[in-house]
Amino acid sequence: MKILITGGAGFIGSHLAAYFINDNEVFILDNLSTGHRSNVDFIDDAHFIEEDVMHKSFVTELIKQKQFDIVIHLAAVVSVVETINNPINSQSINIDSTLNLLEANRQYNAKLKKFIFASSAAVYGNTDELPKQIETFIDPESPYAIEKYAGEQYAKLYNKLYDLPTTALRFFNVYGPRQDPSSPYSGVLSIMDKKFKNDEPFTFFGDGEQTRDFVYIKDLVQAVAIVIDNEASNGKIYNLATGTQISLLQIFEKFKLIYNKSISYQFAEPRSGDIKHSCAEIKGLEALGFKPKYDIVSGLTEYINYSKTDK
Repeated sequence: MKILITGGAGFIGSHLAAYFINDNEVFILDNLSTGHRSNVDFIDDAHFIEEDVMHKSFVTELIKQKQFDIVIHLAAVVSVVETINNPINSQSINIDSTLNLLEANRQYNAKLKKFIFASSAAVYGNTDELPKQIETFIDPESPYAIEKYAGEQYAKLYNKLYDLPTTALRFFNVYGPRQDPSSPYSGVLSIMDKKFKNDEPFTFFGDGEQTRDFVYIKDLVQAVAIVIDNEASNGKIYNLATGTQISLLQIFEKFKLIYNKSISYQFAEPRSGDIKHSCAEIKGLEALGFKPKYDIVSGLTEYINYSKTDK
């Protein structure tokens, strides 16, 4: 199959590209604003397209010419803080570009077998109900959350109105190798890992009791592969997580055990737009055959062992 991954030089995209390159022709579209060419050095220059997803005419022509079987749309402004500081710009990237990509495939790509949109658990906001279900009341608390919700709803609508084979996946807290702790959007685990590695103090924003549903990158890749192979997922939205929550203070203790040492820490005011508790209901994905293979200890151990050898 011919696969396009937008934002494919980033953390998640590079893992998806590495998985699919074995049996498919993989193209990556990335402007390298946050991604790194070195993340996908196994993709040759003919298949790496350094271009902005905002470039509507270019993207449309690319879809026309290549006739991709699969499009995985990850490219976005993924920093909540950045969307709060500049909501007009993030709206253009996160909503307009998604709509343009959907429309280009609707008009010019008769070969499309699956369009996957990367949404986020942020769409739920601070609603009390746990675990978060797809039907849970949506209460976005940042422009990022609103933009992700709009993108997934457009994907769903394009299936309903135009029969485009779309699926939206609400990513929860993804972690793993190649997650850049210095990037504008970095998971708390990659930051915590860097602090432990360098014996630097860690800052909890809030009281540390906030919970997250952390999903290891290999489980995410497994879920995406399952969705691509399953037509029953067309027009659907799924939570992509493990269904288990853990607090940041508990995570800190796991790091202490795995590293066999401790570091100092401090507490600061919660950040605007952050949510307190997060845990997913994943029955929809499980019905397709998804079963997380990594719990937090096995995932962290593999990630940290990789991190220790990464210079």
